[in-house]
Amino acid sequence: MLRITDQITLQPWEMTETFSRSSGPGGQNVNKVETAVELRFEAERSPSLPTPVKARLRRLAGRRWTLDGAIVIRAEETRSQARNREIARERLAELIRSALVPPKRRVPTKPTLASQRRRVAAKTRRGTVKALRGKIGDNDE
Repeated sequence: MLRITDQITLQPWEMTETFSRSSGPGGQNVNKVETAVELRFEAERSPSLPTPVKARLRRLAGRRWTLDGAIVIRAEETRSQARNREIARERLAELIRSALVPPKRRVPTKPTLASQRRRVAAKTRRGTVKALRGKIGDNDE
């Protein structure tokens, strides 16, 4: 059981963990011990999460969201399987916590009249500077 907030708790059947050998350096240990953890959370079928949270979670998960509606998190930072399990669970909890926060509603604003006038005046000045950059004509002849 994984507690996300006081109201939301994930059940053990919603998550599956598979272990494999970590990549990278590690000496003899890396070839023997399966320390890497792949945590799979069935987000789409989860009764713990409301529908809007699932939609935000899908957007936040990005590539980690599979076609069948699961989130796959891989952790292989440490040489300890137990610590990697903790890291993967912490990442999942953090991802779900960030999806719980609804995005702020954007309030469209209008530029002030003074800022519009300043912008146009700056454009005019710049245009004048650029217009004066042309070749100098020969007026003697």
